[in-house]
Amino acid sequence: MAENQDGQEKSQEPTAKRIADARKKGQVPRSRELNTMALTMVGVAALMLMAGSFTETLEKLFRSNFILAREDIFDPNALMAHLGLAIQDALIMLLPFFAILVVVAVAASVALGGFNISAEAMQPKLSKLSPLKGFKRMFGAKGLMELVKSLAKFVLVGVATVLLLWSWSGDILGLAERDVSVALVEGLRMVGWASLLIASTMTLMAVIDVPFQMWQHKKELKMTQQEVRDELKQTEGRPEVKGRIRQLQREMAQRRMMEEVPKADVIVTNPTHYAIALRYDPDSMAAPLVVAKGKDLLAATIRELGDEHKIPRVEAPILARAIYFNTEINETIPAGLFLAVAQLLAYVFQLRAWKQEGGDIPQRPDEYPVPEDLQHD
Repeated sequence: MAENQDGQEKSQEPTAKRIADARKKGQVPRSRELNTMALTMVGVAALMLMAGSFTETLEKLFRSNFILAREDIFDPNALMAHLGLAIQDALIMLLPFFAILVVVAVAASVALGGFNISAEAMQPKLSKLSPLKGFKRMFGAKGLMELVKSLAKFVLVGVATVLLLWSWSGDILGLAERDVSVALVEGLRMVGWASLLIASTMTLMAVIDVPFQMWQHKKELKMTQQEVRDELKQTEGRPEVKGRIRQLQREMAQRRMMEEVPKADVIVTNPTHYAIALRYDPDSMAAPLVVAKGKDLLAATIRELGDEHKIPRVEAPILARAIYFNTEINETIPAGLFLAVAQLLAYVFQLRAWKQEGGDIPQRPDEYPVPEDLQHD
C-alpha cells in the first residue's frame, strides 16, 4: 500500500476536489502506447489508401523537374524556381496525410484522461533540471516500467517481423523472377501490408498499458485519512465553526418561532413533554397551521409564553403527539387530523365566545378521533 512522506498509509479513494486539483496541475492519465498504436496503424493505412495519388503526383513531379529545357539547365534562377515548385507540390500532396496524423495524434491523446490544458504544468520548473531527480525518474518504478514496456515492444515487434518474413519468404523470393515493374508494385504492396500487420501488434501493448495507466494515476491520487480530514476542513470549514453556525441557526429559528406563539389560537399539550401552537383563519387558510412546536424545555417555554398572552391551552396527549411527529413548523396539519383538530378549534372558539358573551360553558371533548397510523407513543 502506498504511503506519503509522513509514513501514513494512502488508503482513501481520491475525492472530487483532489481529482480536479490534479487536472489543474496537468496530472491526467495518458498512454504513450495508445498514441503509438493509433499513429502507426492509421499512418500506414493512410499511406496504403493514398499510394495511388502519391504515385501519380510523384510521377508528375519527376517529369516536370527532370525534363528541362536547355536554357533552364544553365539558369540558376530557373533551377531554384523548379525546386520551389517541386517542394510546394510535394507539401500539397502530403498535406492530407499530415492532417490525418495530427487529428489522430490529438484524438489518441485525449481519449484517455480527456482534453486538458494546464498553465501550471507549462510553467518552467528548475527542479526538472535536477540531475538527481532525473536519475530517480530513470531508476524509479516508472523508469523500470518504461524499460519493461520498451523491451516488450522490441520482442513483440521482432517476433511478429520474423514470423511474417518466414511466412512470406516464398513470395519475397519469387519477386526476383518477375518483371521489374510488376515486382516493384507487388513488393510495395507486401511492404504496406507487412507494416500494417506489424503495427497491429502494438494493439496488445495499448490494451495492457491503458488500464495500467488508469490504475497508476488513481494510485498516485490516493489520500491518507489525515489528508481527507484536512481537505474537508478547507472546503466545508472546521467542525467547531460548523457546529456553532448550526447552533446560531437553531437559536434564530427558535426566536422566530416564539414570535409566532402570541398569534396562535390554541396550544395543545401532552401535557408536559410536548406543546404545539396552532393558528387558523377560516378566511385565509385552507387548514390549521403549526406556528410553533417543541418538547421538554422548549415545550415549557411555549406554554409560559402562551400563558403570558392568554392563549387557550388544551391537554390532548394523543393529538399533541400526533401533530408533533407528523408536521413541521409553518406547515398545515395532515388531512388525517382535520376532524380531530376541527373539534379542538370548535371548542376553543366556543370558549372564546363564552368569555365574551357569557351563557353556558362549552364542554371540552373527552377524546379526539386520531387515526391509528398517525398516533405516536
